[in-house]
Amino acid sequence: MISESSLNFLKRYLNNAAPTGFETPGQQLWLEYIKPYIDTYFTDTYGTVVGVINPEARYKVVLEAHADEIAWFVNYISKEGYIYLKKNGGSDHAIAPSKRVNIHTDKGIVKGVFGWPAIHVRDSDNDKPPTMKNIFLDLGCDSKEEVEALGVHVGCVATFEDEFTILNNRYFTGRALDNRIGGFMIAEVARMLKENNQKLPFGLYIVNAVQEEIGLRGAEMIAHRIQPDVAIITDVCHDTQSPMYDRKTSGDLACGKGPVLTYGPAVQNNLLKMVMEVAGANQIPFQRATAYRATGTDTDAFAYSNAGVASALISLPLKYMHTTVEMVHQQDVEHIIQLMYQFVLQLPDQHDFRYIK
Repeated sequence: MISESSLNFLKRYLNNAAPTGFETPGQQLWLEYIKPYIDTYFTDTYGTVVGVINPEARYKVVLEAHADEIAWFVNYISKEGYIYLKKNGGSDHAIAPSKRVNIHTDKGIVKGVFGWPAIHVRDSDNDKPPTMKNIFLDLGCDSKEEVEALGVHVGCVATFEDEFTILNNRYFTGRALDNRIGGFMIAEVARMLKENNQKLPFGLYIVNAVQEEIGLRGAEMIAHRIQPDVAIITDVCHDTQSPMYDRKTSGDLACGKGPVLTYGPAVQNNLLKMVMEVAGANQIPFQRATAYRATGTDTDAFAYSNAGVASALISLPLKYMHTTVEMVHQQDVEHIIQLMYQFVLQLPDQHDFRYIK
C-alpha cells in the first residue's frame, strides 16, 4: 500500500506544473523528496536529476522516468488581446475549448481560459472543430498592451489548471500522470531500499529525465553521461478497454491487470526475461505488449546509447493519455514499484546480459 506521506508527495508533485523545457520547479520538488534515500545526486545542463546509491561502484544500474508534461507556447498576441499558441509536446487541441490555464511568467502565474463560441451561434458554415488555427486564450484583457503588462509575451508557457484527484478509491486521476507518476514510482523504490536497510552491490542511478515529450532528448543526454550497464525505464501506455480503441492494433491492455512488459528491438530479451521471472517469483501480475521498431519511450535512448545498454520497459496502463483526466489504477502503481524493487534486490553484481559470450 502507498503510505499517506508518499501519497501527499504524489499529490504535490502532480499538481506542480513541469512543462517540457521548464521542468525545474518540479525537479526541485522531486529531489527534495528523494534526498533522504540516496547517497548523492547530480544534475545536468538541461535539468535532468539523478539520485545515486553507491556512486563508487563500477557496475551501474538505472531506474528511469521522465519529468516533463505537455504544454503550450504563447506564439501570437492579437491587438484585441487574444492569444494564439504553438504546441509544446503532444498537446491535444481538441480538448482545449473551455479549459482553464496557467501562463507561467517572470511575474508569476497569469490565469486564462480557452474561449469558444456558444453552440447556438455556430451555424453550418462556422461550426468547425477545434484546430491550432482557431483555438485561443482569453486573459480578460482588451488589448495586446494589457496582456503584455501582465508579463505575458511570446515564448511564455501555458499549462492546464486541472489537479490530482482519486476516483472510486481506486484510480489516480489528473493531468501529467504521463509521466510524473513514473518519477514517483522510481522515488518509492529508493525510499523502500533505505527504509528496509537493503544494501546493493552495484551503483543504482534513479533518473528523472527532462524533455521526453519532444523526442527523448533528456534521456539521450543523461545516458551518455552515466554510461550505465543496465536500464529499466518506466513510462505509461494505453489502456485499450475504454471506448474507441482497436485492440487488434493497439493490444489488449487494461488498467488494474498489472504492469505491461514490452517486446521490441530496443528491449534486451535476457533482461526482459529476468524482469518476468522476478514478477513470477513475487506473484506480480503483468501484461505483454509489442513495439514496432521503436518503443517511443526513453528506453530507445538508453538502449542505443554508447556501446548499447541492456534496457527494458515497464509500462503503467493509463486511460486518456495527453488529456487533463489521465487515469491509472493504484494497484498497478503499487505493482510496478514492487517489481522494480524486487528486481534490483535480486540482480547480481556485474551481470552480463549479452546474448553471445
